Amino acid sequence: MYEAVHRPVLAAEALRLLAPDAQREALFIDATTGEGGHTELFLSSRPRLTAVALDADRRIQEKAKERLARFLPRVTFVRAWFDDFFADYPLERRPDIILFDLGISVFHYERSGGGFSFAKDEPLDMRLNPSSGKSAADLISGLSERELADLIFRYGEERYSRSIAPALQAAFRSGRLKTAREAAEVVAQAVPPAYRRGRLHPATKSFQALRMAVNDEPGRLARALNGAFSVLNPGGVLGVISFHSLEDRAVKRFMKAKAGERHSVNKYRPRPQAAAAEGELLTPKPVTAGAAEIKENPPSRSAKLRAIRKKKNEVE
Repeated sequence: MYEAVHRPVLAAEALRLLAPDAQREALFIDATTGEGGHTELFLSSRPRLTAVALDADRRIQEKAKERLARFLPRVTFVRAWFDDFFADYPLERRPDIILFDLGISVFHYERSGGGFSFAKDEPLDMRLNPSSGKSAADLISGLSERELADLIFRYGEERYSRSIAPALQAAFRSGRLKTAREAAEVVAQAVPPAYRRGRLHPATKSFQALRMAVNDEPGRLARALNGAFSVLNPGGVLGVISFHSLEDRAVKRFMKAKAGERHSVNKYRPRPQAAAAEGELLTPKPVTAGAAEIKENPPSRSAKLRAIRKKKNEVE
């Protein structure tokens, strides 16, 4: 019997905002299936819904296949990066619902063996697709000190990146940096003692930055949002759940632009003229988890859900 490791966040809210009437046929694309929690909920509550379950990671997709086996043939599994899938959309039918649940699954921390957790003696890899691309260890050894520090600051918003980067590279050169746990210990020693006693582990932001860079998460998200919206059926809904400020800002700006709003990069300059609206914002403010969900599912604390409906009168 399948035993889930990861519980989907904001599940009821996503269903309420995105799912069509129970009697309506619709195509749902779960762009970040993970263990399949959101897909399971959508298929369970909407009997006329069919789903395409995407994931780039073969390891976790096998878990999703176990969890969703009872819904065959209503669900189809595709192993691909979501930006590649939407850039070369392979289906004749346009989707009515697209959901992105960004971030990393508990499965990856606990069972993937990919070096995502700083509490485990696993190779410092962090690739969601271990068969391609550079690992976190490759980045640490291959970048200049300044490039590594800039990466940790940009993607992790880590204020001590200038002391962390040289410490990581020195440890690598001396052979003291082979596992995720060792990397976390190096980071902890590179920051002030008071920082080590904070609410978060001192390596949290550095590990986030390395993982995002290894998997090109910011670039893939930008490409995927544009691709997903372009293939979305007019009248369809695109939803995104994000877990940190960098992702949420990107999603917010994308959706506001599609709704005809424009941001001024410089507060002293006038806002650019708004373009014609291609969609309607369903979440002027992000939907967040309530106290009960946060208590039962702590990762939901930082989750934000935003959604937009594509206009039906779009000129194709």
